[in-house]
Amino acid sequence: MGQKVCPTGFRLGITEEWRSQWYANKKDFGLLLVEDQKIRKHVKKNYSFAGIPIVEIDRTREEARVTLHTARPGLIIGRKGAGIDKLKEELEAITGRQINIKIKEVDRPELTAQLIAEGIAEQLQKRAAFRRTMRRAVDTARGAGAGGIKIQISGRLGGAEIARTETASQGKIPLHTLRAKIDYGFHVAVTTYGTIGIKVWVYTGEIPVPVKETANAADAQKG
Repeated sequence: MGQKVCPTGFRLGITEEWRSQWYANKKDFGLLLVEDQKIRKHVKKNYSFAGIPIVEIDRTREEARVTLHTARPGLIIGRKGAGIDKLKEELEAITGRQINIKIKEVDRPELTAQLIAEGIAEQLQKRAAFRRTMRRAVDTARGAGAGGIKIQISGRLGGAEIARTETASQGKIPLHTLRAKIDYGFHVAVTTYGTIGIKVWVYTGEIPVPVKETANAADAQKG
């Protein structure tokens, strides 16, 4: 099962948190879901230069709290917070409700799968050699401490007539292990030959089992 589904969705509620955290009745659910998509689309389209892998949305009755995880917080905040004020006005115009924006810096962008995928897409759009680009991304992630990384790109690679898939990987990617911290990212590079899809999996270690659970398991085996 771990091989067939998105690693993030597979681990939701276990090791991963939901990207949107709110409750709504049947009548309002669809409208709020579309609103979330509009917020994410606007942020990704207009602020992609800031390296934003995750946009979290948390709602109360009165307002929506938007948390942006970014590799370059200064580019969003702007001089004396002017950038955040502008973004807040834009999102309030889209949603028609009060927006509260929070910025969280991404500690290690070289281990963030979404940012790696976007970086590869940017290089491919500049006509860089795809194999060299993939190899460089793998080496950088491994050098930063990743336990394993896998990159898969599909499309008309190098302008070939027939689309194909190429994969580069190092280390291990335990997709079935729910305790494993696996970051997943996907991006599309729009080139002159057509679109190229980029998928990235990054393994950064396992979440340790609490001591209490380990002790209970040992007691059960003795019994």
